[in-house]
Amino acid sequence: MAKASALGRGLGALLSEIEEAYENELPKKGGVEELPIVKIRPNPYQPRKHFDAESLSELSESIKTHGLLQPIVVKEDLDGYVLIAGERRLRASKLAKTKTIKAIVVSVSDEQMRQHALIENIQRDELNPIDLAQAYQELIEIHELTHDQLSQTVHKSRAQITNTLRLLQLGEKGRKALAEGKITAGHAKVIVGLEPAEQAMMIDSIIGQKLSVRDVETMVKKIKGPSAPAAVPSTSALDFSALKKRLGEFGYKCGTKGDKLTIEFENNAQIESFLDLLS
Repeated sequence: MAKASALGRGLGALLSEIEEAYENELPKKGGVEELPIVKIRPNPYQPRKHFDAESLSELSESIKTHGLLQPIVVKEDLDGYVLIAGERRLRASKLAKTKTIKAIVVSVSDEQMRQHALIENIQRDELNPIDLAQAYQELIEIHELTHDQLSQTVHKSRAQITNTLRLLQLGEKGRKALAEGKITAGHAKVIVGLEPAEQAMMIDSIIGQKLSVRDVETMVKKIKGPSAPAAVPSTSALDFSALKKRLGEFGYKCGTKGDKLTIEFENNAQIESFLDLLS
């Protein structure tokens, strides 16, 4: 437990470490440099795989008009630079066909860069549900964290983490549709337990018919069929214990075999006495 806790603290400190490196570089050379865009490689550890084209286009137009207001953050390597933070700004600047970009060069390790990319995107809610689930899974595997420990590290509820990780059980078609925003996480959570072929059929219906989550829940219930009826307690094994006890109080000897009760009478008087009890 101590090992996992220490790892959690290390993860939580990563953002501040990057910020500290960022601040340390500001006084040098005026802090911000103009770097050739062609010299900057994407962050190989970027968990975010999908970027909204319309949003990028809007940012690109803003850069053309006002310039880039917030510099990106990079680290230097043998072939130029590697992006640490600012993927959208770099992509939008390329769309704007600018030759250079404002950047701050910091010195961090590859492992810091990798973990920072994961945590930064998670904390800023910049990932689609599938990329987010993959980021969670990567942090869990790297640091051998439980869902509770990851919850404390990234400041998300345990239920949110567990439900998000379940989305990785979607088939390829489901993952793609969710990543592209064609279905919602709510839709995905309902269909995740279906077979791949059933998932694909439901996805086509959701997209084609614009089904709500409630509509999908109803359809999935039909696909799965009616629930098995509750088991009815067997009446074949009768319980004679109370009756035997009561008859014993009146002096009658009783025996049971299966669902039969046998009463032994010693004489006619006992039979008559028993009949009196029944009357």
